[in-house]
Amino acid sequence: MVDEKGEEVDCITYLCPPPMRYKLENGFPINTARKCGFWKASIGELLGFINGANTQAELEEFGCKWWKYWVTKEKCEKRGIKEGDLGKGGYGHVFTAFETADGPFNQVEAIIQQMKERPELKTHVITNWEPQYTIRINGKPNSVVVCPCHGMMYFTILENKLNLTMVQRSGDWIPGVTTNTIQYSALLMAVARELGLEPDELVHVVNNAHVYVNQLPWAQELLERKIHPYPEMYLRAEGKTLWEIRPDDFELVDYESEPAMSKIPVTI
Repeated sequence: MVDEKGEEVDCITYLCPPPMRYKLENGFPINTARKCGFWKASIGELLGFINGANTQAELEEFGCKWWKYWVTKEKCEKRGIKEGDLGKGGYGHVFTAFETADGPFNQVEAIIQQMKERPELKTHVITNWEPQYTIRINGKPNSVVVCPCHGMMYFTILENKLNLTMVQRSGDWIPGVTTNTIQYSALLMAVARELGLEPDELVHVVNNAHVYVNQLPWAQELLERKIHPYPEMYLRAEGKTLWEIRPDDFELVDYESEPAMSKIPVTI
């Protein structure tokens, strides 16, 4: 992978660390070793994806602006797509317009409907992967600017409570996994509201967990910092459907943390 200057960066990989389990009754699992002032943008990104957002402009409508580094003119031209587009196989496309023989298929809408009609089923699964757009063979680039890292979702309803297991193929631990925990905890709350259920537990599994070597000073500092109790998160979205919820409908209360960490290197 390369950094923002285009220089190659090695990483340290830990294959499939133990699952992280977060009972939401114990608080909202946001990092407290550093202040995550970006939490609304994190939630906005995923809300955008489940509404089909698949361009930088569409994601910015949900308050997420960081995709500009991955959808540059150079990266998009290499894949034959317009500047600012994530491409086919991007999160918004795969979640809401998955390509089938019968045409585009909206997985999110279908699984929500199935959970309402048949809550006992064990097949409430949303995939984040369209292999025809992610595989690189014969010297050709993939068709999506970033192969989806997170978003393989397994919903389970037990005792009138909703649980979510989210499996991600790859996780940049310091900047990425922190963001993913925030957004899928929020999604669990939002989907539970849509179904009239109580949100119970997020189980977060990362297959390829890694820290880039240029992030090691930040990783060491995080290990030495104080950890605080989790805050509370409230979803103030009465009368709204899942697809109408926006980041401002979430309220984070009693969030005590160590200072924010700036300039953490991110590979692109």
